[in-house]
Amino acid sequence: MRAFAPVMPVKAVWRLVDSDPALLAQNAGAGTTTHKVDMRNLDDLPLADARLVTASALLDLCSHDWVTRLALSLKDRNIAFYAALNYDGIMTWTPADEDDAVVTAAFNRHQRGDKGFGPALGPDCASAAADIFSKAGFSVTEAPSPWRLGPAQAELQRQLCDGIAAAAAEMDAATAGAWAARRAGLVLDGHCHIGHRDLLALPPGFQ
Repeated sequence: MRAFAPVMPVKAVWRLVDSDPALLAQNAGAGTTTHKVDMRNLDDLPLADARLVTASALLDLCSHDWVTRLALSLKDRNIAFYAALNYDGIMTWTPADEDDAVVTAAFNRHQRGDKGFGPALGPDCASAAADIFSKAGFSVTEAPSPWRLGPAQAELQRQLCDGIAAAAAEMDAATAGAWAARRAGLVLDGHCHIGHRDLLALPPGFQ
């Protein structure tokens, strides 16, 4: 909503969809309605009269089948789709650590696990979604949208490292905890780049 506000007409109405009512309550505001929905069931999405569906950091959790069904559902209704922050599997850290590659590989394996939608696309989500929507007849535009975190985002870096390490440890990356501890000691000087891509898909004849 914040990103689109400068370019959307004043009359735009947002339907906020999530399975978590607490998140919906935090983000509700003027010009919005909230919808608690089990996202696995696409038939429950409130798409009547919708012109655009947006999602942020969602597609990496979803399966190829789910994204395919979403594309076909949106095409049938002539609805555009904008997906932000589609993780692409690339992480770089400065200064480098000997376990960066090991932890990243383990995290990426974890990303491909079932998150409730079937086997997740994980770091393949950006390329897979572009292919799925293109094959469904959409006009697809992509652009990089990486996270670039530095000393000004020190606390966010710490939380990010803890989350990455926890996921990597679940995939038997024995050094993940020590890696996170070392990274925590570098956040006041270090930087990280977490690769993401944004995707805009317009159905045939969309205006």
